[in-house]
Amino acid sequence: MQKFKSTNDIQIPDRIIDQVIGQENAANIIKKAAKQHRNILLIGEPGTGKTMLAQAMAQLLPATDLEDVLVYRNVNDENKPIVKTVKTYPKPPEAGKPAGDGQGRQIIQKEKLRSKIDSGSGRNNITPIVIILVIIILIVSFSGIFGGNQLILLAALILGVLIFGSMALFVTGFRRAGVIPGMFDTSEPKLIVDNTGRDSAPFVDGTGSRAGALFGDVKHDPLQSGGLGTPPHLRVESGAVHRANHGVLYVDEVASLEPRSQQELLTALQEKKYSITGQSELSSGAIVRTEPVPCDFILVAAGNVQDLQKMHPALRSRIRGYGYEVYMDSSMPDTQSNVDKLLRFIAQEVRKDGRIPPFDYDAAMEIVEESRRRSGRKNRLSLILRDLGGLVRAAGDVAKERGHSLVTRDDVKAAMAFAKPIEAQFVDQSLEYKKDYKVFATRGFAIGKVNGLAVIGTSHLSTGVIIPIVAEVTPASSRAEGKLIATGKLGKIAQEAVKNISAVIKRHMNRDVASYDVHVQFLQTYEGVEGDSASISVAVSVISAMEGIPIDQEVAMTGSLSVRGDVLPVGGVTNKVKAAIESGMKIVIIPKANEKDVYIDKTELKKIRIVPVRNIAEVLEVALKKSPRRDAIIKELKQYITKDSQEKPPLVIAPKEGREDGQEEKVIRSQRRRTTQRRRSKG
Repeated sequence: MQKFKSTNDIQIPDRIIDQVIGQENAANIIKKAAKQHRNILLIGEPGTGKTMLAQAMAQLLPATDLEDVLVYRNVNDENKPIVKTVKTYPKPPEAGKPAGDGQGRQIIQKEKLRSKIDSGSGRNNITPIVIILVIIILIVSFSGIFGGNQLILLAALILGVLIFGSMALFVTGFRRAGVIPGMFDTSEPKLIVDNTGRDSAPFVDGTGSRAGALFGDVKHDPLQSGGLGTPPHLRVESGAVHRANHGVLYVDEVASLEPRSQQELLTALQEKKYSITGQSELSSGAIVRTEPVPCDFILVAAGNVQDLQKMHPALRSRIRGYGYEVYMDSSMPDTQSNVDKLLRFIAQEVRKDGRIPPFDYDAAMEIVEESRRRSGRKNRLSLILRDLGGLVRAAGDVAKERGHSLVTRDDVKAAMAFAKPIEAQFVDQSLEYKKDYKVFATRGFAIGKVNGLAVIGTSHLSTGVIIPIVAEVTPASSRAEGKLIATGKLGKIAQEAVKNISAVIKRHMNRDVASYDVHVQFLQTYEGVEGDSASISVAVSVISAMEGIPIDQEVAMTGSLSVRGDVLPVGGVTNKVKAAIESGMKIVIIPKANEKDVYIDKTELKKIRIVPVRNIAEVLEVALKKSPRRDAIIKELKQYITKDSQEKPPLVIAPKEGREDGQEEKVIRSQRRRTTQRRRSKG
């Protein structure tokens, strides 16, 4: 895309499906599903465009089969109202002309008009009678036939007739307005699904709906006697499954639905019709059940990976058997074509918001840079676009407050400074606290104490944090074996990662850990620790405490450690390096595989030295204070790591044919002895 003056110069597609950014695979499947009437399950991180894809699917569906649904009174069984469907528009509306009222509304209007005529005739019958009675009584009173107290009785009679007439007119007016519909024998239908004015298929968002809102309900009526109750058919309310007929029903966080609701959703999906009844057993609507109401919809369910375990197996099987499952991309390659798509996304967000000024080219490219940082991977762009859209709006608010006609790069940077997520604000405050009380040091040396790095928050909005780790080695309290005791609100994965450290010490340092109790403490980790990215930090602290070698406190580190001593890649490296810079560290150790994942401004990178490492020996070489014992440990570790990295000779077994019984086992034992001899000679 050529350099532009403002995002107003960027052309935005009209169709929603063409506005989807970076989800080409999902968009193609949505097109197929709309054409073939297939269900969809979208799984991925929040903010990747699942709702937008569902809306795009509704736009792709034809609007020619739309139906209005009316509920009529059943004179034979009031608790089973009659359901009738009519085409919203029997004939397609002419192009360029308003569609007008649908057929369902027209039927209701005709019924109301008929009711007005009936009620009007009743009113006209009452009014003349009242007037005639009043005139007769007045004539009699002035004729002189009655006198004295009799005149008082006549006046009371006139007043009574007027009151009676007023009440009759008042009640008739209530009947016409429908305020007390149950007081009269009415056969007016109720329109429960109205598609008037639609030019596309319905899109109904059923996310978070309770059973009544999702499957329809019958209102409770406390007046069940004396003719004051509302007829059952007038208390029927349609649900999302019915309003989505011939359209799309979108249910995000589908696993949050109760198992019973998921089962009922499956029934509606299979039968394509679903009767409406009262959802509460204590309600009078529970005895009412309509005839089946059409609900021929396409289900687009969405959620996260964790939601799959909570989904009803039959519901997921139905979607998978009669549709598609799609895993949303959270990032896309950093190519010029995809950068152009991100710039178009900014233009779309500006137009969608309608209250912020457009972005100039430099400001838009700063948003692209932030997308690179948030991706957490080399040569990738983040597709968590909802949060990126929040940054676009925050920058627009800053520009508007400053009176700018265009959003500039400075506006974007100012928005990034104050529109931080809660996790980042929490880390900023806790960092100041830890500095003031010297929870961790950034200078000097200390035995058994290391500055680990971690992240808190979601993967795309994570924030780096310093985690001081302290280790102490004591003689084993049990003769049977030593223990590795870790404290500090560790998650399951973090606990298992700490246990793996003992394998490294036993194998590569020839230390019998059964003779020691190793205590590892994660200091002030109130937010909890999960994951294995602190493995090398724990290993360094334990080795330092065991050997009495100080650790350089200017060094911070992150990395996962395998049982063979290799340093494996971890996530959130950019934010961890940022945390090390903000904490005043001089050196940061990261896995070699994450070397290109660090995306920080060059001015910030000058404040720290980044050391990529491949194994635990290289970590100790940087972190431990120089000493003869340190050099011996590193040499010994390198020797074992090099030996492990060498490819072992394959175990070749001769064909079994032609051998005597037991000869095959002898060959295997012989080859194992030769392999052991070769290892000893090298050692």
